[in-house]
Amino acid sequence: MNKTELIDAMAADAGITKAAAKKSLESFLSNVEKSLKGGNRVSLVGFGSWSVSRRNAREGRNPSTGATIKIAAKNVVKFKAGSDLSSAVN
Repeated sequence: MNKTELIDAMAADAGITKAAAKKSLESFLSNVEKSLKGGNRVSLVGFGSWSVSRRNAREGRNPSTGATIKIAAKNVVKFKAGSDLSSAVN
C-alpha cells in the first residue's frame, strides 16, 4: 500500500473526503517527525512505537572493491510493533 492508497482507504473508512484524509495523514506524519526530531518517543498503544537511536561511526567495506571505508555517525529511526499489530499479522 502506498500513500495514495492509504489516503483512499482512510477516506472510505471514515466517510470523509480524500482531501480531509490527506490533510489528516500529513498532520500525523508531521507531528511524528517533529516529536522524533525533538528526541521524544511516539507510542500508539497496541500499534507500536517509534524512537530515535544514535548509530556510532564505524568502518565498513566496499563490497565491490573490498576497500575499507568510514561510515559516519547518524541518528536512525526505530519502530517496534505493538502486541495488537504483531498478533494481527501472525
